[in-house]
Amino acid sequence: MTTWWGILILSLIGLVVWLILSVILYRQFFKRLYDIVLSFIAIIVFSPILLILTIIGAISMKGNPFFVQKRPGRRKKLSKKQCLKRNLPYGTYGDEKIIKLLKFRTMTNEKDENGNLLPDERRLNKYGKFLRASSCDELPSLFNIFCGSLSIVGPRPLLLKYLPLYNEVQRHRHDVRPGLTGLAQVNGRNAISWEDKFKYDNDYVNHITLFGDVLILLKTVVKVFKRSDISSSTSVTMEEFRGNNNSNNE
Repeated sequence: MTTWWGILILSLIGLVVWLILSVILYRQFFKRLYDIVLSFIAIIVFSPILLILTIIGAISMKGNPFFVQKRPGRRKKLSKKQCLKRNLPYGTYGDEKIIKLLKFRTMTNEKDENGNLLPDERRLNKYGKFLRASSCDELPSLFNIFCGSLSIVGPRPLLLKYLPLYNEVQRHRHDVRPGLTGLAQVNGRNAISWEDKFKYDNDYVNHITLFGDVLILLKTVVKVFKRSDISSSTSVTMEEFRGNNNSNNE
């Protein structure tokens, strides 16, 4: 098997075996592996753009071009020992790990005469609108992915103040790493209701597959080029989540 066709056959066999293993063990191992590899490649490829946007952002925002905010990350199942210690059933999830989400700033820190921040629509300048429309504001989050606090695909990390407002079903969105893009983002993003957003998030958590993630990534590329669903019908971002009308709502 030293001829070119022999090498080709062995390569194809190896590729097929790799693909089969990726499909079977995607959630357990390969998802994180692909996150590391692809985010590292993306950081190298986009490094000139990251540098340029950092400089432009510092000028446009008159200061720090980066936006760092604490968000809820993945919550893991407690060990058997931890469950026994807390008198909880085995399989119970712990609290969410708090992560620091890194993005480019899209809004200025302009304040009124009383020292309060101006409304979002007044602080969102032309440069910020460009970043959001092109999704370039998300590029620094590649470092979150590489370091493991974020995944390429998963439920988007929301605000910490929303945590007490979730019912138990909605909180299952934190059973996996939050993502740069996700099922909710390619099915409406900021233009859909919170109810639909949580439904998509939980559907994703329950059905994570290699081909599903690839499809979400392809749809994300289309969304970015179309620049669609960036804002809700009543806000430049997304309406604030105020909890459930029914505490037992699932």
